[in-house]
Amino acid sequence: MNYRGKSILVCDDDRMFRSEMKKELEASGFQVLEATNGQEAKDIFLTYNPCFVILEVYMKDLDGFEWCDWIRTEQKSEIPMILVSKLPDESNTIKGLKSGADDFLLKPFNLKELTVRVETVLRRTAHRCNKITYRGITLKPLKGEVKVEGEGISLTLHEFKLLYFLMRHPNQALSRLQILDELYPNDQKLVSERTVDVHILKLREKFKSYIDGEWIETIRGVGYRFVAF
Repeated sequence: MNYRGKSILVCDDDRMFRSEMKKELEASGFQVLEATNGQEAKDIFLTYNPCFVILEVYMKDLDGFEWCDWIRTEQKSEIPMILVSKLPDESNTIKGLKSGADDFLLKPFNLKELTVRVETVLRRTAHRCNKITYRGITLKPLKGEVKVEGEGISLTLHEFKLLYFLMRHPNQALSRLQILDELYPNDQKLVSERTVDVHILKLREKFKSYIDGEWIETIRGVGYRFVAF
């Protein structure tokens, strides 16, 4: 299963360890959001609505167990969570799992193991998050919503379907005919391939103030490619 396009909130006050987790997860294709304390983690969660949380239990302003309760009870969220702890207390593992965490890791741990644990939890909880996130763009296919860095973007039905198609095939060249078949499955003979160019132009225009650089690349003689990373 391909987990690229999933966003992970990593909350840990240990800057070096947080940075190492971020580097490992990004190398596996995840988008990582960083928080240094519990309040920042709450703010990021409410703004960006990530697909996964990795949380240090013991920080200066944060009891990770209370944070889990806040997620599960107040926010009524089923977001997958892994708690990590620098204190080797077996009772914490039990308490963490009872508080709503999907897994628990004791530091220090192998960063490759962390990635495997994340992927394992995602397999178990695939139904909980259908969002796709790349380059700050988060698309929710079931709700028909698109946000950039937490700010909503208004798209037409065909613009939304086009963006969704591109984001489902990151870094893959898609022909105009492939895109037409996706947008107009019953009207292939009635719609010109140039219609795709018009939709692409409008998408670029709506996102130009949010994204630096080329994110929808024109592939000469072929079509277009969503530049995800």
